[in-house]
Amino acid sequence: MCGIMGITGRGNAVPGVIAGLRALEYRGYDSVGMVWQKDGKLSIKRVVGRVDALEAAMPEGACGTTAIGHTRWATHGGVTEYNAHPHMDPAGTIAVVHNGIIDNYAELRAELEEQGAAFTSETDTEVVAHLIAREYQGDLVAAVEAVLPRIVGVYAFGIMAKDQPGLLVGARKGSPLTVGFGDGVQMLASDVVPFLTHTRQALYLDDGQIAVLTPDGYEIRQNGSVVTPVITTIEWSAEDASKEGYEHYMLKEIYEQPKALKTLIDARLSLPADGMPLITSPEGDIPDEALDKATRIVLLAHGTAYHAAMVGRLLIERVARIPCYPEYASDFRYRYPIIEPGTLYVVVTQSGETIDTLSALRLVKEFGHPTLAVVNVPSSTIAREATYVSPLMAGPEIGVASTKAFTSMIASLYLLALRFGMRRGALTVEEARRRAGDLLRVSARMHEVLLKADGIKDVALKYADKEHFMFLGRGTGWPLALEGALKLKEISYIHAEGMNSSEIKHGPLALVDKEMPVLFIALKGERYDRLVANINEVKAREGRIIAIISEDDKEIGQYADDVFRIHDDCGVMNAILCSAPLQLLAYHAAVARGADVDKPKNLAKSVTVE
Repeated sequence: MCGIMGITGRGNAVPGVIAGLRALEYRGYDSVGMVWQKDGKLSIKRVVGRVDALEAAMPEGACGTTAIGHTRWATHGGVTEYNAHPHMDPAGTIAVVHNGIIDNYAELRAELEEQGAAFTSETDTEVVAHLIAREYQGDLVAAVEAVLPRIVGVYAFGIMAKDQPGLLVGARKGSPLTVGFGDGVQMLASDVVPFLTHTRQALYLDDGQIAVLTPDGYEIRQNGSVVTPVITTIEWSAEDASKEGYEHYMLKEIYEQPKALKTLIDARLSLPADGMPLITSPEGDIPDEALDKATRIVLLAHGTAYHAAMVGRLLIERVARIPCYPEYASDFRYRYPIIEPGTLYVVVTQSGETIDTLSALRLVKEFGHPTLAVVNVPSSTIAREATYVSPLMAGPEIGVASTKAFTSMIASLYLLALRFGMRRGALTVEEARRRAGDLLRVSARMHEVLLKADGIKDVALKYADKEHFMFLGRGTGWPLALEGALKLKEISYIHAEGMNSSEIKHGPLALVDKEMPVLFIALKGERYDRLVANINEVKAREGRIIAIISEDDKEIGQYADDVFRIHDDCGVMNAILCSAPLQLLAYHAAVARGADVDKPKNLAKSVTVE
């Protein structure tokens, strides 16, 4: 949510900031602005809309060696130009951009207004510009360090002063902020994606740290003193974060799933000629002795990651015979949870920056319990703060609607289930080998599913004009139904509900008529007969039935209006195969309706505020 991009160097920083903001568009925003420094003056431009609109509105010849830009996702105040960032004090001395929420801004604003301050926006951020300006005596770093203790809440700041040329200051508490190093240029951003065309060297600010950047170098400060940061080499390339010829990032990431799954599974799992499968743990992963101490597992997540956790529960309980409970991290955090000895807390997240999941992780750590992060960004805050880390290795995911990270989460949780099952003696050699074979086969089967994508596109176009949709499933099909509904609503804006099909007679059946498309995840298995019964119930109410079914199914096709067939020989990993048709359905429906697939309205890739 929101994006910061700042540059200080010896050349014109304005084009680089524009390019960096464009690289951050996936984070979600509704307005955008920039401030640049030249000849002892700060110049500012803000617009409602996209980065392209800002670029078009920039004054001809805009130039400055130091600049900060910001994409705003509205929290305090409406979507207007005067609420867009950057914000300045009335004298134009200080400029501030901000990601996060200042909890005590109303109190600070009232105090400043009593002292005669005049505000031009409804935001919480503007109070920070006023406070820093009042402390400023020619030393921006000192002024920032004086003001930060007064601010309660979550923030990542980028700050400039008009009469300190070349100086860029960043500060972080709760919201991510990174520093990148180029040749004669230093950069500040919400994440590393904008750096990839400049450098592969970066550092990640920890809470309470301040970055002081000049064209000649940088300094990291904490509690008034200089500290030595850890420099990280970014594993991703600029090509990894590009569309590579695809129309949208989301479509590219859907088609990257076979490769992402193969990368993860081949790195972790091997099947010798005989005996148990071999699972290799990456550096920093949970050791066997920690697994042996666990008597139950709690999976903490939100959104798509929560749906992966729901699948994970079924995998872990079925394979390892250990109690497992998926939890919404925000609900877990605020309900005074019972945190018991012997519980392993696993946080599941793509970005590693989701504020609710991070807060739940920190709560568990306060009780001294071990935590495992199943995370796609290995340098994220959650990855750095968790006791153990199991990286998804899926590569950068730019589209707001998660696709490849979701299926990689399921695969990673299955690997965890297999490790538990073998350690606990819950699996025979034969069963362990069969399950490992299912996982090793899933990448190739996913490739086959994607080769038949035109069939799903035809279905999506057929129903793209509908305003309501229902997704139903049982077992692993239930969380997939939730995920399918989430994908459709978040990018096509079609109202969609996902649920366990056993619930349909408890109310939702009242919604079914000839205008209601109902998608069933209905592969053969122990719940198949019940799913067929549910399909007949919908058919009797004239509902439009779409079904994802087994390749050799000869029954459901008699009742369904449209079917999509998959080879179902990957056991519980068939859940991964069923995900691709759901993702493609949402994608093609959104394109047909003219929606902005990669930047859906009101949403952000990484939810960094509560």
